[in-house]
Amino acid sequence: MHIRPFVPDDLARLTELTIETFRPFYEDYFRPLVGAVVFANQHGDWRGDYGRQVAELHDPHRHRYVAVAEIADTIAGYVAWSVDPDRHSGVVTLLAVSDRHRRHHVGTALCEHSFADMRARGAEVVEIGTGGDPFHAPARALYESLGCTPLPVTVYYRRL
Repeated sequence: MHIRPFVPDDLARLTELTIETFRPFYEDYFRPLVGAVVFANQHGDWRGDYGRQVAELHDPHRHRYVAVAEIADTIAGYVAWSVDPDRHSGVVTLLAVSDRHRRHHVGTALCEHSFADMRARGAEVVEIGTGGDPFHAPARALYESLGCTPLPVTVYYRRL
């Protein structure tokens, strides 16, 4: 596995990978859970939202960075993070690993890469979030294996 910095030619593949990674959550879990009205209001354009978000993840002038993991010249995953130099903290914004490369330590390597970069930029603390639902259980296990402390949060939705 080779971890390298983001280049603009990566954008289309990273957007596709993000949509592939999170489609089961939005379509198979969240939509049936909350119903059509709440889904449309909260995440009705989740694909478009990711298209816009991924395009803005790498912006070093704003302390935002992306690293890409490659295996055999194929993008296996990526991690995006930001650093707040004034607060000496960092945030992992997004982590996505292709289905084919999950459970092969790609996520671990990407997180450790981003943590090392944050430390080098003066961060002393990192925040990394995920969902409490079954879809996100592997992410929770990964973050806990990296020594992160979970903070339970519950979000409620209701159609009015």
